[in-house]
Amino acid sequence: MSEHNLNIHNDEYHKIGLLERIGYGMGDFANNLTFGTVGGFLALYMTTVNAIGTATAGFIFLFVRIINVVWDPIVGTFVDRSSSKSGKYRPWILRAGIPLMIFALLMFAPLPGVRGNVPFAFITYFLMDLVYSVVNIPYGSLNASLTRDPESVDKITTTRMMLANVANLMVYTLFPMFVQMASPKDNHLQDTGIFGLKLNMGNYTDPSAQHAWFSVYLIYAIIGAIAFFICYKFTKERVVASAEQSSKVSTLDLFKELKNNQPLIILGIFFMLAFTFMFFMNTVNGFFNQFVVQHSPWMGAIGLVSSIPGIVFPIFWPKLKKIFGKKGFFHVFLLMFIVGELLTWVWSMNGMHDALWLAYLSTFLKQWGLSSATGFMWALVPEVVSYGELHSGKRNAAIINAIMGLFFKIGFTIGGAVPLWFLAAYGFNETATTQTSNAISGINRLYNFCSG
Repeated sequence: MSEHNLNIHNDEYHKIGLLERIGYGMGDFANNLTFGTVGGFLALYMTTVNAIGTATAGFIFLFVRIINVVWDPIVGTFVDRSSSKSGKYRPWILRAGIPLMIFALLMFAPLPGVRGNVPFAFITYFLMDLVYSVVNIPYGSLNASLTRDPESVDKITTTRMMLANVANLMVYTLFPMFVQMASPKDNHLQDTGIFGLKLNMGNYTDPSAQHAWFSVYLIYAIIGAIAFFICYKFTKERVVASAEQSSKVSTLDLFKELKNNQPLIILGIFFMLAFTFMFFMNTVNGFFNQFVVQHSPWMGAIGLVSSIPGIVFPIFWPKLKKIFGKKGFFHVFLLMFIVGELLTWVWSMNGMHDALWLAYLSTFLKQWGLSSATGFMWALVPEVVSYGELHSGKRNAAIINAIMGLFFKIGFTIGGAVPLWFLAAYGFNETATTQTSNAISGINRLYNFCSG
């Protein structure tokens, strides 16, 4: 082996330091500021504040996902074949990261004449989603390009999940609180559910709240853009395909990976199921808190509790994996998730809606289990890339991440569109401040379904 090749080999097993781990995790932080808000609140915003029909909103989500079936493999192939002085994957974090934040911001733009405008809602969401693929596929591929060192991969996963959940804290705790504080209608002192904290909060599902949504998300978009720059600046690609390997990459490799890479299929199916459930819950939660339990000020408090496990506990994942083993680790936290779901179902029962402690406990267990189980699966993506490289001779990191993205987006579509169609069938009124008993029954059935 030549000295040059030895240096490459040693560099590929580079021990990743804390600064680079944080740098890489800032990409997850930025992505979650965007897709977390979309997954958690866009359906509620689109159908209430923006007055788009629930069935129509569901079809918007579905149609864009159908396009992704073609778009994502094209992006993956193009990225795997491309290269620059700055790297194969890193440059796209800046090239597409800033446009992503702009298009995401436009979805909440309080422009004259756009309320209830279906073409505008579709185009902005369509562009945001296409650009998201151009950011997220290279970003996911970068994970497998930082190092081959297993210990470093585990630490990278821990750090990125902690930062992703810091973003979730900003999305599910602070975002609804800030928007409600900035909403003018019915703004009065209300209990937030956080240790007796009371804040002046208004109705954020009223059309008058349009400027509140836009103003808060503008700040989030700026923070996200800065985070993408940090990710670009403090990461380095070390495990990359050679020029010869890159030139042989083809879109048909997607089908070859699906055929020959069995771990990819298993991981992909899990991602689809996990994120279907996750986005189903996120879609229903806003409607349930607003119209059923009528404790929308609690959204921030419940979001805070749900974020704690993903921020505090990932540091213990490597030790827990040694204790339980990989399969045992997954099974323990999957069981914890199921227990949390059962308790959530109890909270949804009549007479239990005011039990904030039960909402806290069920959310805590559910999110601890889900964030740990899915975090564990993210750590396996670099192994899946290496497995494919071993069997095909090609390091199709972007194509594999495009496939994973498709499974993820299928889950997002099912979890985002199906509840909206269900609500439409039950007569949910997008412009009403209170709903009929039939619509309330529909929301309850959805909530009970995603609670087990």
